Amino acid sequence: MAVIEKVIAKAQAADKKLVLPEGHDPRVITAANRIVREKIAEVIVLGTEAEIVDSSAKAGETERLFTVIDPATSDLLVGFAKEYAEARAAKGKPVSEEDALTQMKDRLFFGNMLSKRGIVDGLVAGSIASTGDMLRASFMVVGTAKGVKTGSSCFLMDLKTPAPNGAETLIFADCGVNPDPTAEQLVDIAISSAESYRALVGGQPKLAFLSFSTYGSAKHESLEKIVAAAKMTREKVAELGLDILVDGELQADAAIVPSVGASKAKGSLVAGHANVLIFPDLNSGNIAYKLTERLAGADAYGPILQGLARPVNDLSRGCSADDIFGVAAITVCQAI
Repeated sequence: MAVIEKVIAKAQAADKKLVLPEGHDPRVITAANRIVREKIAEVIVLGTEAEIVDSSAKAGETERLFTVIDPATSDLLVGFAKEYAEARAAKGKPVSEEDALTQMKDRLFFGNMLSKRGIVDGLVAGSIASTGDMLRASFMVVGTAKGVKTGSSCFLMDLKTPAPNGAETLIFADCGVNPDPTAEQLVDIAISSAESYRALVGGQPKLAFLSFSTYGSAKHESLEKIVAAAKMTREKVAELGLDILVDGELQADAAIVPSVGASKAKGSLVAGHANVLIFPDLNSGNIAYKLTERLAGADAYGPILQGLARPVNDLSRGCSADDIFGVAAITVCQAI
């Protein structure tokens, strides 16, 4: 069974609610109806009545299985604006009451506040909005999860042919957000990626910090942050009592090929058996996922945002209604 089918089945049993802020997009209307029809989640779509009518007509959708909220006229608006202003003031970045109201009329900010308040369990957007606008609204309203300072992303890689260690699905991170993470940021990326693996795939996450060196086989200053990140992650995992295995620095073959792992990193519980691959920077992560997708025929689901206090996921502006449906199922699983 393809991993996305497992994700969909898990979402169907979760009884969650999502917000799709871009009701002015016909693809969102089609996806919203399918999400509800196939029992992935209840859905709130943001938009004016005129926008929803127009989008529904363009999408050829005669049903409306979702709830519609217009941020500008919602009874929730004033309370959301007040809460937003208080939160900004607490961070030393005060905004006026008028500016807070204006900000909350923005569908991305309003949608994130629905999530922060627990009215919905997650948000999916980006079919029209830019990634920058998506991230800005999420970080300013929802913020990062407790104990996490760095939001990040991962890709769920559904392999056409199982990896040498037998894994059919791998998590690659970070492949979409942080260009050159520090050792401390890599720790956040690693812990968040482990949580993503558990939420989407299930089972024990086995994290490998990747490098061109295994256990000091090469020497270079660029390796220092990878070695430090692996050490700090092991310490944090032990401190928090998390069921996660961590090792590094490891070369890619030492991470996923059992015979190579046994040879290059004897005694490691991760080497040869990794299912979560942590890349040292965005260059390597982005290159690796695209090569795996294009040369090995893997299905790449993402970028899946992680490390936020509430599940939020960004769409490609070239996405289809089917893509939105799949990302919605992923978001529900993150909310469980």
